[in-house]
Amino acid sequence: MDTPGAHLEHLRDYNESLVVALARTRAEFDRAGVAEATGLTPQAVSKVLGRLTGQGLVEVCGVRRQGVGKPASIYRLVPGSRHAVGIHVARRTLRTVLTDLAGTVLTSTVTPLPPDFTPGQLLDAVRRDARRTGGDPVGVGIGMVGPLDHAAGIVRDAHRLRHWHDVPLRQLAQEALGVPVHLDKDVTAGVTAEAWRRGPTFRDGALIMVESGIGAGLWLGGAAYRGAHTNAGEFGHTVMQLDGPRCVCGRSGCLEILHDTAVAAGRLDTAARVLATGIVNLLRTTDVNHVVLAGADLLRHPEVYEHATRAEIPRSHWQDVSVTLAELGADVIAAGAAMQVLDAAYGIPSKMGVRSLF
Repeated sequence: MDTPGAHLEHLRDYNESLVVALARTRAEFDRAGVAEATGLTPQAVSKVLGRLTGQGLVEVCGVRRQGVGKPASIYRLVPGSRHAVGIHVARRTLRTVLTDLAGTVLTSTVTPLPPDFTPGQLLDAVRRDARRTGGDPVGVGIGMVGPLDHAAGIVRDAHRLRHWHDVPLRQLAQEALGVPVHLDKDVTAGVTAEAWRRGPTFRDGALIMVESGIGAGLWLGGAAYRGAHTNAGEFGHTVMQLDGPRCVCGRSGCLEILHDTAVAAGRLDTAARVLATGIVNLLRTTDVNHVVLAGADLLRHPEVYEHATRAEIPRSHWQDVSVTLAELGADVIAAGAAMQVLDAAYGIPSKMGVRSLF
């Protein structure tokens, strides 16, 4: 049975998470503004701000005079108070970033991975590159190609990586690094980064990644959507041609193989139209209003893919869909993985059932 003390501690952590989540979205704030935005009482906010100030997460940066009485203290987040490492495991490279509490990328490095690398080779590279970032991170986030089980921390059957079958990567990485590790699909990490940077207006969106494969990270109703098996986003393996060429997944006519075949033949415009057609199908299913284009292969020809996607999306006075490139460019997956670590440590606890503050 839970004790009253345990309930009190959980409530304290929850309230602190609410305030930190708010602080990340505002340059400055005061007690009254926090109370209004979170629904906490002014007295509770005062206690939370006192604890967060003591931990160095927020600081007083001024005062605001409002007539008679004691002036109100103005607070702000201290971004440099905490750091996280984010890692993007691609099929050919390892990208590692260090971010602060606000999610700002402070350093970014890329190292090549051996062809058809093994779990042991990856862990050696992760250990080396994570330590090179310096600092004292609260944890490490890893975004990797799927299929994988986010909840269990297991890479199930990573496409085109023959050594990756039921690999408990999260556990292995935690043992190697000695800090908490968060494992997620690369595209889910990427869409998390976009949601962090764009703020509360980004409630329903999709990040489309083209990089040695094609996937979609989904952000629905203000939260990452992973699905029942935490494997949502296998966008490239939706069938678009019943009698099409055989895909690496074992099916025929997948969007990914149709796109890659066109690229290999030098028909980039056709490849972009294939992707754009798939995106429209995704819009019909999810009704998102933000499409973010990302991935190393796509970013070699961003204007071609942007044009094709905008041309394919139907125009409507009541259905407005924005099409943009990832704001963090090549760092978007690694940065998103780091932001997921910060969410786990200082974000709104998912076990409380809260999907979004806003």
